[in-house]
Amino acid sequence: MNRIKKGDQVVVIAGKDKGKRGDVVRVAGDKVVVSNINIIKRHTKPNPQAGQPGGVIEREAPIHVSNVMLFNPASGKGDRVGIKVLEDGRKLRVFRSSGEAIDA
Repeated sequence: MNRIKKGDQVVVIAGKDKGKRGDVVRVAGDKVVVSNINIIKRHTKPNPQAGQPGGVIEREAPIHVSNVMLFNPASGKGDRVGIKVLEDGRKLRVFRSSGEAIDA
C-alpha cells in the first residue's frame, strides 16, 4: 500500500521548493508529481502533426516520494504515515502523530 496517493495534499520537505504545499497529480513508482512544485522549463520543437506549438513550456517534474510529507490539517504540518491492518484484513493509512485515519 502506498503512503502517498493521487489527490493527497503534501508538503515538500527538501529541495528548492521546501516548505511549499500542493496536491499530488500523479504517482509513478517512487516519484510523485505535485501541482505547482518542481516547475521546469522544457524547450520543445513544434510538431504540426500533433498540433503542438514550439517554444518554452513550463511543467511540473517528478519529485521523489521521500522529499514530501502528507499534510495533516489538524496540526497544520507535514506528518508521517503509518499503515494499520484492520481485523478483516483491510489496510488503513493513519497519521503517526495522532493515530487518526487519513481516508475514512
